[in-house]
Amino acid sequence: MRAHIVWDWNGTLFDDIEVVVEASNAAFAAIQLAPLTVQQYREQYQVPVIGFYEQVMGRTPTAEEWVVMDARFHRHYEALRDGCRLTGGAAEALAGWSGSQSLLSMYTHADLVPLVRRLGVERHFIRVDGRAASSGVSGKAEHLVRHLAAIQAEGVDPSRTVLIGDVVDDALAAAHVGAHAVLFSGGSHARSELERVGVPVADTLAEAVGYAQDLVKS
Repeated sequence: MRAHIVWDWNGTLFDDIEVVVEASNAAFAAIQLAPLTVQQYREQYQVPVIGFYEQVMGRTPTAEEWVVMDARFHRHYEALRDGCRLTGGAAEALAGWSGSQSLLSMYTHADLVPLVRRLGVERHFIRVDGRAASSGVSGKAEHLVRHLAAIQAEGVDPSRTVLIGDVVDDALAAAHVGAHAVLFSGGSHARSELERVGVPVADTLAEAVGYAQDLVKS
């Protein structure tokens, strides 16, 4: 079985953290909550997103508040998204990996695919999967199960697979399927949060790929 990387998109290959925080602050403003800085966001962020809102609000949002915040977030994010680019070093990291690669994101599939194409990196992936269900209600584990099942025929084995993402939930999802994980510190979680999981934490995507190479050799 060849070595394989499953890449996360938002906050990992796609450098959108500042836009995500701006859109989140727009959502908070809809129910009169104070804005967060990028660092405050990283320190409080959780998956699923509803847990993050509970952390910020100090309580569970009502169904009406959730609908309002979710709609406000997506409206602002989509208005600003096209100003974002690939994370520095992403193109080189993708081109430099000698095994196979795929992309699994909790961003909606219908929006993800054209964005990946527009940024010119679709050719690197044997499969691209985004989220089909409603936002904010689940983590990545079950999505990763289905993603790996879909590419099993391509010679992908979980024990030779590394998920590279930017949040703790990515490492939990990898553990759920028996894969490895490397976490990138440039996305949604503070480095201190990522370090608690016990997997390698990289400050650049080149470093993340280096860790991935070491993991599949062992």
